[in-house]
Amino acid sequence: MGNSSIDEKVSAAVTLGLFAAWALHDTEELVAGPRWVRENVPVLRERWPGVPDGVWRAVEGVDEREFGVAVGVMAGIVGAGAVAGWASGGRSAAYQAMLNGFGLHGLVHMGQALAVRGYTPGVATSPTLVVPFAVWARGRLKRAGVLRAGRGWDAVAGLAWAGAATVVSHGVARRVVRARG
Repeated sequence: MGNSSIDEKVSAAVTLGLFAAWALHDTEELVAGPRWVRENVPVLRERWPGVPDGVWRAVEGVDEREFGVAVGVMAGIVGAGAVAGWASGGRSAAYQAMLNGFGLHGLVHMGQALAVRGYTPGVATSPTLVVPFAVWARGRLKRAGVLRAGRGWDAVAGLAWAGAATVVSHGVARRVVRARG
């Protein structure tokens, strides 16, 4: 048989599955996020008085419409990355950075829940879907011989991708919502 792992094809479940996993995860955030912010930010402000007011105002300033538009923008970004992964057989550096960022952002959600000592939007699907999907997909890419060598920089790039995509999504959403009044 030889080294068949190098010849193994990367399935659409690995590449396009990133979009499906993201969609399920962001559905949780979309359903729970705005209400959670309204109910919990006042308590968190009291718990952490050292956090600048500007941070709290920014979090409270995202209403349901803006959040929904931001999720839509992120859908385009993640969808494009998943398609790039599919078209390249999983080799796309952008796809792999998104996959890494997706998995690592799940760990961030779990850290947030620990920090607030309770539920935060996104934490239910992080240990049950986000992190397991990312680990599984990376394993499939590795078996196929297309996973870029893991370095500390890859983790930083993945988190930077996730952070930048979030900032872009919310920036576009804020402009769209304000333009429509």
